[in-house]
Amino acid sequence: MNKIVKYIIGIIAVVVILLQFMGPDAPDNRENNPDDLLMNTQVDAEVAGLLRASCYDCHSMETKYPWYSKISPVSGFLFDHIEEGRDELNFSNWQTYEKRRKLRKLKEIQEEIEEGEMPMKSYTLVHGEARLSDSQKELIINWAKDYSKKVFSE
Repeated sequence: MNKIVKYIIGIIAVVVILLQFMGPDAPDNRENNPDDLLMNTQVDAEVAGLLRASCYDCHSMETKYPWYSKISPVSGFLFDHIEEGRDELNFSNWQTYEKRRKLRKLKEIQEEIEEGEMPMKSYTLVHGEARLSDSQKELIINWAKDYSKKVFSE
């Protein structure tokens, strides 16, 4: 290996090591989430388990950070993804949503699952427990439809 290649590899290694000290902070979690959907709504235990396994890491304040979340540049991608997911839908803040927003989010849940957009493929590749079978997808879709009727009648 010639000197230039060794020099370039050395620079890349130093940059990667420095990135570990300058990476972004993880989005906050909260232990107490009094406005959480599952704390305030009667959700079938199976649906609740599916929501926790397939949705809550990105769509709640209860993210379970994996070991690789501490490694830059992966951490930056992961943290941005979580913040974006929470901005779109945050189950931990469900009770703070107005009725109209709840209805829209329930409709979006149905659509995202029907279209295979959620849970994201990049997430299920690493988190096999988050993959949903067709029957599990149907269960969540039916829950969202039924719950929409309840929210609408409130």
